[in-house]
Amino acid sequence: MRKRGFEVAKGFEDKKINLPIRKTKYSAAYDIEAAEDVTIKPFVLGTKPVLVPTGIKAYCQDDEFYMLFNRSSGPMKRGLVLANSVGVIDKDYYGNESNDGHIFFAFYNFSDKEVTIHKGDAIGQVVFQKYLMVDDDCAEGVRTGGFGSTD
Repeated sequence: MRKRGFEVAKGFEDKKINLPIRKTKYSAAYDIEAAEDVTIKPFVLGTKPVLVPTGIKAYCQDDEFYMLFNRSSGPMKRGLVLANSVGVIDKDYYGNESNDGHIFFAFYNFSDKEVTIHKGDAIGQVVFQKYLMVDDDCAEGVRTGGFGSTD
């Protein structure tokens, strides 16, 4: 039985995508790479974050989710900050009908110059986590879309 893991997202099967790995024996996070080159302009008030595709999706157990984190070098070396600080992705995002569960990182660039992320650059980290529910939880909704669909 599969518990949790990564797969290449639809549309990226022939793009030579590397599945995330942990770099050391005690790493909590799996490093994720960019699936294509993306240039991010310096932040200006009113600018929307730039979505950087990874070409991957992740699956997990019913009582799990996963979180997207910036790399520690992102803000200091490149000026890149995740727009939502931490991305929380639910189990039912995997394989959704609108984008197959494709994982994107949403970045703002707080440096004073354009930053280009190249295909294969490590851009973030994923940590899998269990969660708990309250006694009177009665959630019955079903996901019908992808990114930002659970308003």
